[in-house]
Amino acid sequence: MAAPSAPPPMFYLADIGGNQALDAFYLLIMGVFVFFMQCGFALLEAGTVRSKNTKNILLKNLLDACLGAIIWWAWGMGVAYGDSGTEDGNVFIGTAVGGPGAFLAAGWGTPEKGGFDGSDGYTISLWFFQYVFAAAAATIVSGAVAERAQLVAYLIYTSVITGFIYPVVVHWVWCNNGFLSGAFTADKSKTILGGCLDFAGSGVVHMTGGVAALCGAFVIKPRIGRFDENGNAVPMPGQSTPFQVLGTFILWMGWYGFNPGSTLGITPAGYGPIMARAAMCTTLSAAVGGITVVFFDRIFSKTYDVGMVCNGILAGLVSITAGCACMLPWAAFLTGFIGAFVYYGASKLMLKLKIDDPLDAFAVHGACGFWGVLAVGVFGHPEFVGFGWDGENGDVAGDEYAGFLYGGSTLFGAQLVALIIEIAWVASLSTAMFFALKMSGILRVSEEVEMAGMDVSKHGGSAYNH
Repeated sequence: MAAPSAPPPMFYLADIGGNQALDAFYLLIMGVFVFFMQCGFALLEAGTVRSKNTKNILLKNLLDACLGAIIWWAWGMGVAYGDSGTEDGNVFIGTAVGGPGAFLAAGWGTPEKGGFDGSDGYTISLWFFQYVFAAAAATIVSGAVAERAQLVAYLIYTSVITGFIYPVVVHWVWCNNGFLSGAFTADKSKTILGGCLDFAGSGVVHMTGGVAALCGAFVIKPRIGRFDENGNAVPMPGQSTPFQVLGTFILWMGWYGFNPGSTLGITPAGYGPIMARAAMCTTLSAAVGGITVVFFDRIFSKTYDVGMVCNGILAGLVSITAGCACMLPWAAFLTGFIGAFVYYGASKLMLKLKIDDPLDAFAVHGACGFWGVLAVGVFGHPEFVGFGWDGENGDVAGDEYAGFLYGGSTLFGAQLVALIIEIAWVASLSTAMFFALKMSGILRVSEEVEMAGMDVSKHGGSAYNH
């Protein structure tokens, strides 16, 4: 079954057929799955760093959720979805002072309208769903600068990413006025090449976080002892393989809220098959990613590295996030398979460049996020990319917006242009921010603190009492 030809504005999706409560409930449950990914990130990061920095990395994971909630309520949602539902909104950034994308949720459930109505319920569920996405994007960065970034620097860069860098990208791609939105901007004259398709955020969430992570790791410089005098990488194994594996499984589970949940509803006709296809494609890509990376790495390392399986699974998940709803299963399999090599190559390149990224945040999220968005332009099925491109939303239409394997031509270009613009935005602002933090002397801890470990130096002692 083909996907619906064009999605309704997301804030009014729940009004279709009078199923406001069911769509709100669906979105809330999917959001809970994504929120639980914070636990996965916490375990994965705690397992990958050394034991002397356990409390520090866990504190940052906790604060990601806390800071993200306040920022997304205060202005993040407005920057991302301000003017959503209108036809004359700003194509670059949300500017709402009221309505569904309001700053500080102004006007939601007011006495004048008799309290919260069905539309408010769906809007609030959407706020929660989008908040947990924003928290995930910020968490990606903390892994790349782990074990040497100051807490005050973390608070600043998380606030800037969650409150400005990330929601602007969201507005471009997922708001119905965004100039890169192929799925939601009905007036294609506002878009570049008709807009891109990034269903659940390979680019919007993962590449944004991954590119910011790369900038942070480059500016902050490697951990003490990470490279020897000849520039060769010195292994710094994490403290707990069980933590890494549990974290990976939890993240994999959370992805079933991340990807299928990005239908943003379940009651409209055709949305059930989209949800199911997204789940199947997500599973296949993750599975082949994990298998491919561990066996390819064994050629060089002569070992079966558990950490490689974990990162291969995550690489497959990130790679399929953009296209999980618009590919056939065989294409999802190939997307994850290619994503495994994209991850592996990016990981080794980082070491060659002497950029220390303890969690491989850029290789997993940045490089594979890039590939995931581009893969839609390769494998996008003509029946499924109709979700936003059907010729009825303007003068852009039809077969040109299939993947080029199906004879399409324009979609691949639209995906590539969107990637270039997103990278330029995120990299320029992130680099400027991290350099400003460095010049201010608040980016990195002292050598003495780094050597002793931040748990003892900053958090009252070791995370383990034994």
